[in-house]
Amino acid sequence: MNFRSTEIDDVEINLTSLIDVVFLLLIFFMVTTTFEKESKIKIDLPTADSSRPETQENILELIIDSKGRYYLDKKEVINSKPETLFLAMKETLNHRKDTPSLIISSDANAGYQYVITAMDIAGRVGLTNFSLATSQSERKK
Repeated sequence: MNFRSTEIDDVEINLTSLIDVVFLLLIFFMVTTTFEKESKIKIDLPTADSSRPETQENILELIIDSKGRYYLDKKEVINSKPETLFLAMKETLNHRKDTPSLIISSDANAGYQYVITAMDIAGRVGLTNFSLATSQSERKK
């Protein structure tokens, strides 16, 4: 008796088309997804509890009011343009012997851009030591 040997065929599943479909779905979802850039978070900025440091002799004070006007050493800068503030700071520094520390006091209702502009110009003028002034809050017991 001659028995035939039966060969068992390996069953293979072709995954190529399945992978193509998954990649097409991935590309479809990536292209059709939208991202919102709006932030809906409301924050209340904190106030500082620490007291003001002792007065120093070599301080340059920059005040920004609620309308965005700049006051350099209690003298109003002509306008709110960055070039004007740059020239005013440069002229004030030319009349001083040492490089002063800059204190930026901004009104709570002043635009954030005015403070950033002041910090940028202070860096361009060469003032690397500056601080932001805050009002002292009443502590809750």
